[in-house]
Amino acid sequence: MKRFVAACIAVLLTAPAFAQTKMTIATGVDPAFSQFYVAKEAGIFAKNGLDVSINTGPSGSAMVPFLINDQVDAAYGSDLAGVINHNIDPKIVAVADGTVLIRWESVISRNAPDFASLKGKKIGVPKGTGAEIFWNGVMKKFNLTPSDYTVVDIEAPEMVAALERGDINAFAVWEPWPTRALMSISGTKALANNEDIVQNRNFVYMNRGWIERNRDTATRFVRALCEANDLILSDRPAAAQMVAKFLNMPLTLATELMPKVGYDMYWHDESLHAIKDSEDLLRARGKMKAPLDYNDYVYTDLLKAVRPEAVRITKLPPD
Repeated sequence: MKRFVAACIAVLLTAPAFAQTKMTIATGVDPAFSQFYVAKEAGIFAKNGLDVSINTGPSGSAMVPFLINDQVDAAYGSDLAGVINHNIDPKIVAVADGTVLIRWESVISRNAPDFASLKGKKIGVPKGTGAEIFWNGVMKKFNLTPSDYTVVDIEAPEMVAALERGDINAFAVWEPWPTRALMSISGTKALANNEDIVQNRNFVYMNRGWIERNRDTATRFVRALCEANDLILSDRPAAAQMVAKFLNMPLTLATELMPKVGYDMYWHDESLHAIKDSEDLLRARGKMKAPLDYNDYVYTDLLKAVRPEAVRITKLPPD
């Protein structure tokens, strides 16, 4: 009997305070998605009753399509990726604006001092991501003729190797790949960055059907992201350590890169402007089936339930 009682006490002491709800989420592998990593590494997901597995891919945008048919429960990717995939499946909705890319994307060339010297050359751009919007902005900013450059669709993690091999002559993409290229390849130069051109945003996406079936879990998930965002803003050194650990990235690099991103977890009018830019780009290329229904796509309910003061949209387009 004593052994039985002791065993029962041991089970009670080691069991979690409450059952953990399993979730699978997906994103890319750079500090622009830090709320996902920090919520995992700091135990914030667990504190909110969530047992979360994070799947990573070549970019956040590449992981957004997995929301179709509930292959994952949430994804974190670019403004453009959300509109593209909502256009395919209207159940994919944006639930929060997570980061603004302040000085995050760059055009990096090799042995080419300016854009004129790149005419007729190959430029790597991962299509369907925020980098495509950035490259489009570069064309407008410097009054360049798009037909003068051959755009090659390459995934972000392949950019540095492709530039070193000579498969491309330059690339337009987000960190950490520009910094890695400048550090490791001779003759490289940054021709432009996004700061004065366009500041893309990354959004957290979910499937509306999944939300409606798992309202409490979805609410706890968004609460965890807000708490992770608070930690990033209040204790950057600790957050950088968590990001570096999760990404297996040198701490010095994570510490250098994170200030180039604005972490927010909100809904503001600036969020809508980024979505509108994505819609306009897709419409200009004939890839929109119909005008974007912002009332259907912009899903503010979860953030309102968790942190109502973070939802400051004055009105939705096209009004």
